[in-house]
Amino acid sequence: MLQETRALHPVRRRGWKGWFAVRKRHLGYVAFALNRLTGLGLVLYLIIHLVVLSMLARGPETWDAFIELAKSPAFLLLDVILLAGILFHGLNGLRVILVGLGIGVHRHKELFWGLMLLAAILFIFGAWGFLVV
Repeated sequence: MLQETRALHPVRRRGWKGWFAVRKRHLGYVAFALNRLTGLGLVLYLIIHLVVLSMLARGPETWDAFIELAKSPAFLLLDVILLAGILFHGLNGLRVILVGLGIGVHRHKELFWGLMLLAAILFIFGAWGFLVV
C-alpha cells in the first residue's frame, strides 16, 4: 500500500527551501507555509523579548533608555508586524485544530477565509490602538 502511494505521489526532497515553495500550490499549502514562517518569527520574538527583559537587571537607567526606544514609530511598526503574525498564526492554528478534529473538513477554505477576515478586523483595531493611541 505504501509503495502504491509513493508511486502515485513521488516524494521530492527540497530541503528547507521546500518549506516556503508556494508557487502553483493550493491554499492549504500556502497557509501551512505562512504558519511555519509566522511560527519562526514568534520564536525569534520570544528570544528578543527575553533579552530585553534581562535589561531590568542592569538598572533603571538602561530600562528607561529602552522604554524611550520602544515609544519610537519604528518600534511601534514592529509591534504592528508582531500583531499580524500572532493573529495569523493563532487563527490559522485554530483552523488546523478544527479540521484535525473533523470540524469543517469539507469547508476548510471557507473556514480559512472567515478566520482571516476576523484576523483582519482584529488587526485593524489593534494596529489603530498601537499607532493612534
